[in-house]
Amino acid sequence: MKKAVLIILCIIVCSGITLAQTGTKKKRTPANIYGMVLLNNHSEKAGLAPVVFNHWLHRAKFTCRLCHVDIGFAMKAGGTDIKAADNMSGYYCGACHNGKRSFPGIAKMFEACSKKPVAENEKRCDRCHSLGTNVKREYEFAEFTGKLPKERFGNGINWELAEEMGLVKPLDFLEGVSIKRQAFAMKKDKPIKDMPIEAKIEGMPTIIFSHKKHAVWNGCELCHPEIFISVKKGDMKYSMMEIFEGKYCGVCHGKVAFPTLDCQRCHTKQVEG
Repeated sequence: MKKAVLIILCIIVCSGITLAQTGTKKKRTPANIYGMVLLNNHSEKAGLAPVVFNHWLHRAKFTCRLCHVDIGFAMKAGGTDIKAADNMSGYYCGACHNGKRSFPGIAKMFEACSKKPVAENEKRCDRCHSLGTNVKREYEFAEFTGKLPKERFGNGINWELAEEMGLVKPLDFLEGVSIKRQAFAMKKDKPIKDMPIEAKIEGMPTIIFSHKKHAVWNGCELCHPEIFISVKKGDMKYSMMEIFEGKYCGVCHGKVAFPTLDCQRCHTKQVEG
């Protein structure tokens, strides 16, 4: 009973709801647009609609590490300052979307930006600059995710389980961009272990953090040292309030990865006694 009450209180805090709330309850983001990013540093200034970027589609095909480390996309919306000239030169979106690259299941990636006049490439531009337009997409959310395992929050997909089941196989290497890395050396008698993180609230289940599961998409470089400076257990001190503010775990969880609203996904170890 005590555990159930604590979980409910955590959900209330994570949702931004207070027991004495007098305002309007914040609506949950629809599953198909959870994690969506709008790129508009230069779009409207150039007379184009903002670019709509769907994380759900790209995360099913590529690792987060590939895009945010090798290609160099900033982890904060608007932080990369992408220009059409960058894409034309093979950077950012243009690293893949150049009309030449192919991937498993994708014969040829469409070209993101071209030096040809916009009038001759209007349909191609609309494919990305699609906010507020009636653009027919190659992949629709409901159809694409229909057979993937479900969960309660975020965009409703358990991506971790989908990868374990082989339903998604994110690529982690881009020829001409990525550096070939040696596999992380681990001794057979010392496998990667899940790391317990004790909850600060009495009675709240302990967090079980899995480096192995995070490494599938993030590698090591995405989190260390930019998000978590130290790699030594116990060196980093952070709180749930900081995570709610978008720091540490909150850099991903609550924006693209499952939100902090789903307490039981992290606080998994049963309370003893």
